[in-house]
Amino acid sequence: MKIVLATGIYPPEIGGPATYAQALAAALQKRGEDVTVITYGPKQAGNIILVPRDGGPVFRWWRYAKALRAHAADADVIIAFSSVSVGVPLALAGLKNPKKILRLGGDFFWERYTDRGGVKGLREWYGSTHYSLLTTHWFMRWLLRTFDHIVFSTRFQEETYEQHYKNLPPHSVIENALPNVPVLAPAHALHHPFRLLFMGRFVGFKNLLTLVVALKNEYGRATLTLVGEGPVERSLRFLVEKLQLQSIVTFSPPAHGTEKQELFAEHDLLVLPSKTEISPNVALEARATGLPVLLTKETGLSSALSQGMILRDLSTVQEIVAAIEEVEEEYDGYAASAASPPPKRSWNDVAEEFLILSRT
Repeated sequence: MKIVLATGIYPPEIGGPATYAQALAAALQKRGEDVTVITYGPKQAGNIILVPRDGGPVFRWWRYAKALRAHAADADVIIAFSSVSVGVPLALAGLKNPKKILRLGGDFFWERYTDRGGVKGLREWYGSTHYSLLTTHWFMRWLLRTFDHIVFSTRFQEETYEQHYKNLPPHSVIENALPNVPVLAPAHALHHPFRLLFMGRFVGFKNLLTLVVALKNEYGRATLTLVGEGPVERSLRFLVEKLQLQSIVTFSPPAHGTEKQELFAEHDLLVLPSKTEISPNVALEARATGLPVLLTKETGLSSALSQGMILRDLSTVQEIVAAIEEVEEEYDGYAASAASPPPKRSWNDVAEEFLILSRT
């Protein structure tokens, strides 16, 4: 079967779709499938087709649509990982034969809303009385209907879309895989000061500015390592300097492979204080190494996938401070829970579910 994975980002870029697309490609290839990846980037390498980003969205979409016509017209199935940056070019490409599957692990327009300073979580934003009148709502409803099937990573997001979009295409849930990473120690031992870690994209909905302000209340008791990059980085660095937290807040570039595992081993707690986290892969990766995870309670992870994590409301400075202090005070128990064997769900399982869907 010829399968094309169409994604907006791909490693070495960071982000959930990049990690997911790379892992799924490897699992499908291991099963003997013919896999091609199309993504944005400066050049072409091997079975990775890279489309230049320059020139603005219209030119990007046109070039991506051209790449799809050249490399995906004879595919059996196209799996897209972005509703807009890939979905629009796919609609423009006008391909007739491949089955078109959209895998959603995020929400494009809600994320843009938070990038502009919006503070509502995903469900609250969709529940806003004015939302159904927005142009974005009507545009997304049209775009979703251009696909043959929608795969949600969580029931949480599937329910939200069922409530707010009429006449959705056939849809289902394929949950993320759980990383098969050996636990580095029986349980993490608490450091003094408490070592906090954030890893991921520096974007609005991650609520990182609030996390930095909360750390001001923990001065001398905790440190924070921010690993990643993104549009909010400049504001984060300015805030750290303004609050004079340079001695306890460290910025590090995106980490991969063993470097990421070493960061998990060196810290006491991964903190994800986002407004909403639909299916945070980094939380699953950290949990697989035995690192306790403090995660926003507005998450789409099922109870099985979030087993061993601490879910709390982390919207405000006060709530973040209270949750961090709770974890520190009861650290041994939380560390023991995080070190327990996680449920088993491999990328081979995920690949098999996509193949079954592709053949039906």
